[in-house]
Amino acid sequence: MKPILDPRDGDLEDDASSTHQRSLLSLAGSLFSEISLPKLIVVWFVLLVVPALLLGAVPLLVTAWAILVWSKTANVLTEIWPALLLPPLLAIGWFGGRRLLRLAETNFWSLNALAVQPIYILCREGLRHLVEGPLPSGLHPSWRAAIRAACAAVAGIGVFLLGAGVVALLWPATRWVSRFPDLGSVHGMLPVLLANSVTLITAYCAGAALVWGVGDALMAQPRDLQDFAAAENDERTWRVAHLSDIHTVGERYGGRIESGRAGPRGNDRLRQTLARLDEIHRQQPLDFILITGDLTDAGRSAEWAEFLIAVSAYPHLAERIIAVPGNHDVNVVDRSSPARMDTPMSPTKRLRQLRTLSVLDYLQGRRLRVIRGATPGSLLTDMLRPHASDMTCFADRGAPRRLSRTLEAVWDTVFPMILPPDGPDGLGIVALNSNADTHFSFTNALGLIPAEQVQRLRVATSLYPQACWIVALHHHVIEYPQKAQNLSLRIGTALINGSWVIRQLRCLAGRAVIMHGHRHIDWIGQCGGLAVVSAPSPVMASGAQYFYVHTLAAGANGKLKLRQPQRIRTDEP
Repeated sequence: MKPILDPRDGDLEDDASSTHQRSLLSLAGSLFSEISLPKLIVVWFVLLVVPALLLGAVPLLVTAWAILVWSKTANVLTEIWPALLLPPLLAIGWFGGRRLLRLAETNFWSLNALAVQPIYILCREGLRHLVEGPLPSGLHPSWRAAIRAACAAVAGIGVFLLGAGVVALLWPATRWVSRFPDLGSVHGMLPVLLANSVTLITAYCAGAALVWGVGDALMAQPRDLQDFAAAENDERTWRVAHLSDIHTVGERYGGRIESGRAGPRGNDRLRQTLARLDEIHRQQPLDFILITGDLTDAGRSAEWAEFLIAVSAYPHLAERIIAVPGNHDVNVVDRSSPARMDTPMSPTKRLRQLRTLSVLDYLQGRRLRVIRGATPGSLLTDMLRPHASDMTCFADRGAPRRLSRTLEAVWDTVFPMILPPDGPDGLGIVALNSNADTHFSFTNALGLIPAEQVQRLRVATSLYPQACWIVALHHHVIEYPQKAQNLSLRIGTALINGSWVIRQLRCLAGRAVIMHGHRHIDWIGQCGGLAVVSAPSPVMASGAQYFYVHTLAAGANGKLKLRQPQRIRTDEP
């Protein structure tokens, strides 16, 4: 006999942040009623206001410093003291100026990721959502591609015109040249700094949106993959099991954030998936098991412990796993409340990163390498060894801030991780971190790949010009060419610079397949000569539970071919 309220079935509390059980409007209402206003003010001040003020101050500080140096230089021939002070002044200006420029650059890209690029993405995907919705499902792919390209161009032009109008309105309030004595009045300079900052950001947004819109319109649009390669006897092949979004929970009957009480409870489905992998591997060995993010549901220690316990039962599978972090591993602040946020000074986000990094090291640290300069550097394990005591200390005590900054640098530099090919024409794997640096549960699903990661990827792949590659990341690089889904999904889960990433990977056209997860659905297509494979979630699905085993083949012309994948059901004996 069951109790009246069976705790194994969950209840209303399990649906607190479920996007499947509650509408976006309902979640937004909870957010605004529960949000901590003091913390919100701190977060916005540190992440938006301070970078904006610094950005607006850069032209004034640079011109003031240039005027000061010029005035001292003019007196060198007539006064001895200015001549003696000039070298240290130039040295201070050089090193201080470089630090100031680096600080301004960092804050500029922070603003770019938080406020600029999302504006264009909102306009582009919003326009596509409105236009594609009424289109018939049987519309020819070329027409759908043309409509997508036109929407990108219109969005870019629209944002450009809007930005140009804002710049024209603000220009009279800006000031671009100053002297140091003029900077002493905080009350007088604050409006100028804000006007400068908004003008710079808006001008950049307008110009960049125009460039992005034209680039997105001219690039090849994604299309469904119509035909798979036929098997040939003399080809070298690799078998890759592609999993994603397994959302391990830390309780026996624990629910998952997105599905609440209506979804699977506990980790039985994960164990079923591993059992099926073990069976398949014994029948026909797998070369790699790729998990493209969201290994856990909220990045908590108990969840990682349950994941490791499940995987450790199959050591022959564990040694083939290559994983990348997902937004649920590093960006979920609170499983039960989308209103929770991290302040930039909070240690909890760094803790989630360190937990993820530790497990990735355990799984693949002795196989994957970290790019250093123009060569694949040391193994991940060797790279992390000097930081092991700092990681342990931070996990135990959190502060000091200096330690957090050091470990932040470690997190930023370990990606992409590279599994080099076993020969000049072998198959290599690039493991990217596609998670945006967000501090807010409500925006945790956004993705962004920094330019530094893409540059290191290009360095690594250029070392093996004849090799084929799997590029693994969590977020989808481009919206699927299907009938428009919910606008909240198209915007709230997007890889903000996904189309730019696609353009940067064109050098691998024909030699690479992009594998990702995040959206919990399966799709296989192509874009710009690159095969794109999305993995379903074998855990989150409400219907059939399955994953795919892909067979990749290296053709005689050095091209990477994708054969018909094998669909593996995990909910059947």
